[in-house]
Amino acid sequence: MIDQDWKGEYIKMFNVGDNIVYPMHGAGTIDSIEEKEILGEKQQYYVIKMPGEVMVMVPTAKAESMGVRSVIDSKSAGEVLKLLEQDETEMSDNWNKRYRDNLDKMKTGDIYQVADVVRNLSFKQKERGTLSTGEKKMLNNAKLILVSELVLAEHASKDEIEKLIDNKIDMSYKEFRVPTEAKIDLQQSAVNKFIPFDNTGETKL
Repeated sequence: MIDQDWKGEYIKMFNVGDNIVYPMHGAGTIDSIEEKEILGEKQQYYVIKMPGEVMVMVPTAKAESMGVRSVIDSKSAGEVLKLLEQDETEMSDNWNKRYRDNLDKMKTGDIYQVADVVRNLSFKQKERGTLSTGEKKMLNNAKLILVSELVLAEHASKDEIEKLIDNKIDMSYKEFRVPTEAKIDLQQSAVNKFIPFDNTGETKL
């Protein structure tokens, strides 16, 4: 739905029942659209029901500029899950820069960027055994945001999506982080399986 604000500019309007994403908060459903007076100014607000029964209000006239968008469809959700199967993207070794870069990705509200943060920090957590308090909190927040949108996109439960994400990341971590020595052993095992050797080490023709 397209409407005009008080300046006569065209803005996209969502309806009650629409599933939308609010950057840095996650995905939810518009519970109602209400007019409220805050600090002496009357405005219309989307009242969004977020995960955990949390209610968030966003001014309808500013929603688009704040990055509010519709939840992705099932096809796009599949592409997001494929992204989790890939190797991590490059991150800075400097903690402050790495944190700022990941925060900027989350602020975009782009689910692909959020998924990138989840996979990258999950890899780092597995490699180090732990994360700093700040990055651990960021990973948890990013994962909540990612799960909330995939739940609505895939019409699945929170537990189902969380397990799916964890499985995808576990598989990709094992694929891309297997030690070189182990990869050589696996390759040698495959060669031995298909090329028989006699006791002298020579192939049997």
